[in-house]
Amino acid sequence: MVKNIALAGNPNVGKSTVFNALTGLNQHTGNWPGKTVNHATGRYTYQGKTYSLIDLPGTYSLMAASPEEEIARDYICKGKPDVVVVVVDATCMERNLNLVLQIIKTFGNVIVCINLLDEAKKKKIHVDQQKLSQLLGVPVVGIIARSKRNLEKLKEQISVAAYTPLPFTNYFHEPLFSEEDASNSIQKARKIYSECVYLEREDYNAFDRRIDRIVTSKSLGFPIMILLLGLIFWITLSGANFPSAVIFNFLFWLQKQLFITLTALGINEWVLNPLLYGIYQTLAWVVSVMLPPMAIFFPLFTLLEDFGYLPRVAFNMDRFFRKACAHGKQALTMCMGFGCNACAIVGCRIIDSPRERLIAILTNTFVPCNGRFP
Repeated sequence: MVKNIALAGNPNVGKSTVFNALTGLNQHTGNWPGKTVNHATGRYTYQGKTYSLIDLPGTYSLMAASPEEEIARDYICKGKPDVVVVVVDATCMERNLNLVLQIIKTFGNVIVCINLLDEAKKKKIHVDQQKLSQLLGVPVVGIIARSKRNLEKLKEQISVAAYTPLPFTNYFHEPLFSEEDASNSIQKARKIYSECVYLEREDYNAFDRRIDRIVTSKSLGFPIMILLLGLIFWITLSGANFPSAVIFNFLFWLQKQLFITLTALGINEWVLNPLLYGIYQTLAWVVSVMLPPMAIFFPLFTLLEDFGYLPRVAFNMDRFFRKACAHGKQALTMCMGFGCNACAIVGCRIIDSPRERLIAILTNTFVPCNGRFP
């Protein structure tokens, strides 16, 4: 018998990393019935038993405010999972505990998975997992998903919870949750946080706050943004020239050799011309012109994301995009369009509003991607 395990949590807590670590390559993606929101499902085996893992969309609360949050809430309340694993970020536990408390009240059979313990250690943040488990009344497992540390312990706890009868079920009722409950779960999350999380340095995030004040300020925010993006574009364009020329010369030298060989074999020109000057030559142009810029641009763009700068770009641009009846997140997808329009359009799914998402999809196609750079 396959047990269904729901994986819930706030956005950007490493939930997908946990999902990938548990399921490996045994997973697939699709859309929720009647929705355009993507979801991933996968399976893994532990001690001869099979578990189906459902990666729910990231949500901050069960008080649904977007299609993604609505899907997460409905599945937890009515989708009949056997266990709900709530992934939390060890570096910002207070915000995450609000969702944990909501899910515990609504569902009951919950495991709290504390991820990013390595990042917490760097910031001198210590979490008393045993005390947290006692206060919440549910199992707590600390892991480092990207290095798969304590993953076996998480699997063990899921196995125990999956084959233990639920304390109560709420499958056929509306969520046992109200706005008053949501408010209470916030004054409670703070209390639990203060009792279970210890900070060696109260100003552990002071550096991040100083960076925020600089890169989002009215006087320096835009010059810094223009400078960084301009630097990336300059590195991409200038750096792509040499590898692009090397690939171009090799592929078109190879074309000449193929022409000589195929002509010597007596291949008819009606076959030779479409293959060599149609398919091959077009492919050679695309590869030599587009591959080097993309290979440089996207890693650099990913670095900005890893350093946490891209959300600040969206914050800076949101006011201007709002005036155009668009969303500030479109600034990120438009920047991706300079690398590839297809990626820019796919990236529009980060925009919650269907109307603003459609605007982004239609207008991102006008961004000159690297294939059209002069």
